[in-house]
Amino acid sequence: MTKKIKVLTISDHPLLPSGVGTQTKYFIEALIESGKFEVFSLGGAMKHPNYNMMKMSDDWNILPVDGYGDRTKVLSLLEQFKPDLLWFMTDPRYYEWLWSFEDDIRPEVPMVYYHVWDNYPFPMFNKRYYDSNDAIATISKVTSDIVQNVAPGVEEKYIPHAVPMDVFKKVKKEKIDNILSTNPALKDKMIFFWNNRNARRKQSGTLIYWFSEFLKQEGVDSSKVCLLMHTDPADPHGQPLEYLSESYGLKNGEVVFSKAKMGVEDLANLYSMASCTINIADAEGFGLATLESLSCETPVIVSMTGGLQEQVTDGEQWFGIGIEPASKALIGSQQVPYIYEDRISKEDFIAAMNKMYHMSKKEREALGKAGRKHVLNNYNFENYGSQWVEFMEHLHEKYGSWETRKNYKAWRLLEL
Repeated sequence: MTKKIKVLTISDHPLLPSGVGTQTKYFIEALIESGKFEVFSLGGAMKHPNYNMMKMSDDWNILPVDGYGDRTKVLSLLEQFKPDLLWFMTDPRYYEWLWSFEDDIRPEVPMVYYHVWDNYPFPMFNKRYYDSNDAIATISKVTSDIVQNVAPGVEEKYIPHAVPMDVFKKVKKEKIDNILSTNPALKDKMIFFWNNRNARRKQSGTLIYWFSEFLKQEGVDSSKVCLLMHTDPADPHGQPLEYLSESYGLKNGEVVFSKAKMGVEDLANLYSMASCTINIADAEGFGLATLESLSCETPVIVSMTGGLQEQVTDGEQWFGIGIEPASKALIGSQQVPYIYEDRISKEDFIAAMNKMYHMSKKEREALGKAGRKHVLNNYNFENYGSQWVEFMEHLHEKYGSWETRKNYKAWRLLEL
């Protein structure tokens, strides 16, 4: 029997319904289903009810950790599990601690980073982190371009996010009608859907305010349209959305909150009953909800930032409405010295809402069908899985591990 390739992963907990958690789960399942890999996961980014090992299958175990783990835990697992590859994912700010001891890891095991970055200018301050990896996979065309320019000496591969299209698909009209018949707040209304975390960069409060302005300025019959927000309106990282709705006079069902956690099938129902899905975040590495929406044949309104811009158009055809930033503020912090924050204007947003609202149902359906075809061609689940399996096999062959480790030097020559 061929020995399986061992992979140690570090990320959001793979069962966590975040974008990072979801894509990690898809990645691991593809490796396991190939029959060629064994995976041990450090599952972080949440408070755990307990820290017991979770045995998912004979080839996959998950160990819950605080944060994303620590030096001691990683080095201990390197010794005990003896992985052939270390794979980790999310924003580089969360992995400075890991790269700080790369000289303890990389002599034995290649480091593979699945990179999330939202925007330009080229983050030259990330070069030292990029150079600390054997390979970087990138989630969007923006991220791919950034890595190629900032760290051209590091192997890079563009592997965008994907969704299972057999789950995220348009639900039959009879089922949707039945669901709506039991939800009077949504029945007989045109539904604009928003599925995101209630957090600052997602612009949740701005959306409610601008939606109220759209209803006023365009003279829209508020009894015939609503904004359905699938989120926690009281998230401590966001704004008090129920309070905002009342403050802006939206007290009669114009804004409806979906607060309960739900499975992917129920989410597909929400996408299918909506006429349009909205994401006006000022920074978005990819934006999984809009990809799920397009897969369900529901067009989108998005800000042209990060990965959203490659979803709404393929460069020739559009699958919704893309809103160009009205301003690009260069913001930053001590940790991230600079990055563009893309802000759209109220006027452009209301114009996009108005355009979508006045489209015929047939026009919106045509956009949605084209959107699903776009997802099928460029972000389908099968390609996502096969690309990861092939890439990880390639990296194992090229770089080896432990006794077979190659193509890595812990030193460099400098001319003085």
